[in-house]
Amino acid sequence: MSVNVGVIGATGLVGQEMLRILEERAFPVDGMRVYASARSEGRRLPFAGREVTCEVLKPGCFDGLDLVIVDVDDPLALEWAPVAAAAGAKVVDNSAAFRMDPDVPLVVAEVNPEDLRDLPKGIASCPNCTTMVLATAVAPLHRAAGIDRMVVSTYQSVSGAGILGIEELEGQWAKLDGATEQLRRAATIDGLIVPGEVWSKPIAGNVIPLAGSMKEEGYTSEEWKLVYESRKILHDDAMRVTVTCVRVPVYVGHAMTANLEFHDPLSRAEAVELLASAPGVVLVDDGDGAPTALEAAGIDPVLVGRVRNDPSQPNTLNLWVTGDNLRKGAALNAVQMAELLLNT
Repeated sequence: MSVNVGVIGATGLVGQEMLRILEERAFPVDGMRVYASARSEGRRLPFAGREVTCEVLKPGCFDGLDLVIVDVDDPLALEWAPVAAAAGAKVVDNSAAFRMDPDVPLVVAEVNPEDLRDLPKGIASCPNCTTMVLATAVAPLHRAAGIDRMVVSTYQSVSGAGILGIEELEGQWAKLDGATEQLRRAATIDGLIVPGEVWSKPIAGNVIPLAGSMKEEGYTSEEWKLVYESRKILHDDAMRVTVTCVRVPVYVGHAMTANLEFHDPLSRAEAVELLASAPGVVLVDDGDGAPTALEAAGIDPVLVGRVRNDPSQPNTLNLWVTGDNLRKGAALNAVQMAELLLNT
């Protein structure tokens, strides 16, 4: 069944990735319409061997569409996703606007696709990119033994902040070019580069233990998203979760450590067997078993390695997880959800 599709935010990093993935996966598109800000109106984007022209959002712009995928900031999503649903389209929203709405399912395609059967508002929501990567990996373990407590530290690439994050890192690396000897002597980048507009501290050659905006109890928006979204996706409000989100000078690919305390016994061997057969997961358990963000960039599955027992307490395992934050962490999951919605 061919459908008429709209993509809101088509000129962004994730929006462009969505168009590529829709084409790669031969999504049954009859007609494609793309939407962007006024400064991009009339811009032509490649899609499926032709070009589509960017439109601006306005009354009636969704008429005749069967599916709308949204990747814009929360205020715009809050305004326009319901308009698209009211026009008769099924909506997949990649913003944070509706994630914790009890009438909007929050879905990772490999984890809880059954939640898409009921769309009270005509809208389904994609999780945050970090949550998406982690949930894909831990879901089979949670189903088997029940996660009582999860302690997570993330290492998030600059593309999580969009094209401005990439440009800021590139600009700072450029300023460091040729300063190798000076860096070796001083062992510092102080004075060589200054903070940009995206982060209050230099990101090149640095690690910033703050990702997202500061929220209650000294935790950031990224950290609270992972707490609440993980519980909703895994259908377990009692699961205890604590997180530290860190920004690292990597272009694409989020990585994280996860310390998982289980309700029921789960051996390392059992966990390895579950992960080896989990959809959307590739277990890297040979040799050093330490997949990197660079290895995860540009591919669909989440990579899991360094599966090991926690010797400090029973029923606890440590994992290393990494995935492409632009692909599985955002665009791919949205397209997978759209595919599932075609069959509901």
